[in-house]
Amino acid sequence: MDILVNITTWLSNNFFGVPTFLLMLVVLVGHLLQGSPAQKTISGTLKAGIGFLVINAGTSVITGSLGVFEPMWSEVFGLESTTFANCIGYDSFVVQFGSAVALCMTFSFLINVLLARITPFKYIFLTGHELWWVTVVSVGVLTNFAPSLATWQIVCIVSPFLGLYFTLQPALTQKYVRIITGGNDLALAHPSGVGSWIAAQAGKLFGKNKKDAEAMEFPAKWSFLRDNNVITALVMIVFYVIGGVIVMIKRTPNGEAIMASAGAQNFIIYCIVQSLTFAAGIAVVLVGVRMFVGEIIPSFKGIATKLVPNAIPALDCPVLFTYAPNSVILGFVGMFVGIVFWMLALGLSVHFVVVPTMIVLFFHGATAGIFGNSTGGVKGALLGGFIISTIVALGQFAFVNFMVPTTIPDTIMWAGETDEFLLSWIFGLIGKLLG
Repeated sequence: MDILVNITTWLSNNFFGVPTFLLMLVVLVGHLLQGSPAQKTISGTLKAGIGFLVINAGTSVITGSLGVFEPMWSEVFGLESTTFANCIGYDSFVVQFGSAVALCMTFSFLINVLLARITPFKYIFLTGHELWWVTVVSVGVLTNFAPSLATWQIVCIVSPFLGLYFTLQPALTQKYVRIITGGNDLALAHPSGVGSWIAAQAGKLFGKNKKDAEAMEFPAKWSFLRDNNVITALVMIVFYVIGGVIVMIKRTPNGEAIMASAGAQNFIIYCIVQSLTFAAGIAVVLVGVRMFVGEIIPSFKGIATKLVPNAIPALDCPVLFTYAPNSVILGFVGMFVGIVFWMLALGLSVHFVVVPTMIVLFFHGATAGIFGNSTGGVKGALLGGFIISTIVALGQFAFVNFMVPTTIPDTIMWAGETDEFLLSWIFGLIGKLLG
């Protein structure tokens, strides 16, 4: 009996307790069930693990850069800098709860497949990295209020809710996806979905005599706005440099300490380097995401399509961008105006520094712009982007202060997404009841 207990403990601590291995196991099982060739099985399994570790490396770079951005803008507004010293933080959170997250992700996907099989909602959520991030935030909220829950309890609570979300979110937005694409061959699988649906409803305010954004002629020189890496770098340079200049002008003791972190380097140059570091961290995350998703999605999709006849693949938001490129730009513009407004409004009123994280705001703002244009034209697209900035800014404030202050507030500051802010409070309520 002792031998069995020791073996189980060893497997738990060294295999099932290591998220990288657990996700590799999911991919391995998927390939084996599909009868994939040995070389494809080995390659896919290894790449999934490498991609996951690359994502972790990118998040470390981003978190380090935020360690400069947040104190600097706190100084701009004359606030006491927020520190994440009293929270678990993403890296440690993945070590402590990563297995629960991986299991929740897997079982919620299987529930999605089951619901697609037995209900009229034939949508299979195939945006693999969002399966992970939505689950991370959900578990982060739950364990913030109920940290002593066992892994099996977390899985039993989170998986059914997310399985339902992964099924119904594509169904909710499909009416507008059909309008945007002119067909029913694909669906949207992205945690901007509910927010984009709200944008479509708001766009109806301008439905009468609307001017379709796609009928507009945009100068070719603005096409770079569709490159999220460029946008991230440019926007962060603007915010870092503006913050740096104000800190240099104020010359307070705290500001002097922040400037001292540049060492012998000019402080403005240091700010530019930090902004590019943030953008580089995002780029690293996206490389890991592509590698991770490129292996886990074929594994999931192969299982799902065999089990669900007439399944409709629900895919990442960029699949819609080619159908409405002008709306992408307008959604970004509306989002950018909104995030500047909310940085000032929340900084001056409730003393909170909003982080304008472009990995969220670009993709979500662009998608909401597309949905807003589908019902309200140009004005609807601009309003859609502004709506996303509002949800993200207020969501950062609410989640960092009330929903995940002890678990992953650092993650929320750069990776918290629209639908997570709108829906994850459910896990807060459950955690309060059980905590």
